[in-house]
Amino acid sequence: MQLSVDVISNETFTTISVQGNCGIHDVEDMCRLLSRLTPRPKVTFDLSALKRLDTAAAWVLVTHGDRLSAAGAEVSITGAPGHAASLIETVRRSLPGPSAADTHHPGFRDMISRPGRSVSNMFAYLAALLGHLGLFVSRLARAACHPREFRLTSTVRHCEEVGPRAVPIVALMAFLIGVVLAFQGSAQLKPFGAEVFVVDLIAISILREPSILLTAIIIAGRTASALTAAIGSMKMREEIDAMRTLGLDPAMVLLVPRILALLITLPILGLVADVAGLAGGALMAWAELGISPAMFRTRLIEGTDVTHVAVGLVKAPAFALIIGIVGRHAGMQVATAQNRWAG
Repeated sequence: MQLSVDVISNETFTTISVQGNCGIHDVEDMCRLLSRLTPRPKVTFDLSALKRLDTAAAWVLVTHGDRLSAAGAEVSITGAPGHAASLIETVRRSLPGPSAADTHHPGFRDMISRPGRSVSNMFAYLAALLGHLGLFVSRLARAACHPREFRLTSTVRHCEEVGPRAVPIVALMAFLIGVVLAFQGSAQLKPFGAEVFVVDLIAISILREPSILLTAIIIAGRTASALTAAIGSMKMREEIDAMRTLGLDPAMVLLVPRILALLITLPILGLVADVAGLAGGALMAWAELGISPAMFRTRLIEGTDVTHVAVGLVKAPAFALIIGIVGRHAGMQVATAQNRWAG
């Protein structure tokens, strides 16, 4: 039996009589018809002649009834058969209600408390990072006291992943930074006839700041993200819980080898970046200013010393700790689907 919808309306009420089979194929026509209705003080859906109703059609009746109610009308559904009435009630209960965030209007108290919550969350985050740092230090001391628990093979493997595989991108980045510094320095110093000081500019800049900083940024994007993904996926698959069940310490297995690999390889990568940056600067100084490689080397030895190298490399262990701890903390924040629904 085909669907038939009759609308009887006057100034005070509207009666919508639905007859026949009402299914998903009729949803579009029903939405078009009901959306054109002008809200009246009283709206009645008469379903006494309804033969069949599916979930999609029940959703249309419920949502448009709620729309009319929100406009100020008194909406009622009458004469619905037993199966239709229960289906409409099920759909009504299943529709999401307005969330607290949608109904809450921030006031003066919220404006005052929001900065406090942000500061509190920041200190909580720093406390969590310090906790991971303390866990690493304690497990490292434990490995020193019990060498059999130290995982040398895992550490060497992570050193290979962090170090040799990152050399090409680190060297290329540092080489280009040296080229840029030499070009900018030549443009600024050439009008004063002080082209020779470009060597000092390149050497001090590369050795003290940009090379180790940009190397740490590359390793953070390349290695810390991989560390977060690995630990997060292991937590999702409950492999960390399985380690504890087997009597293995997850911090000793997952944390110590990775951070040690960063501590070992990041200074080496910093040295590679220093050499590549100086090579790029020397090449650009030769091409732009005519400073030969021999003159560049002589001026480099006379104008700089090992102190600049030490100032740059002393930052490498701090960067390595930050990268490893932040990556491990982010990975441990991953929750399983069961815990997420429980929360």
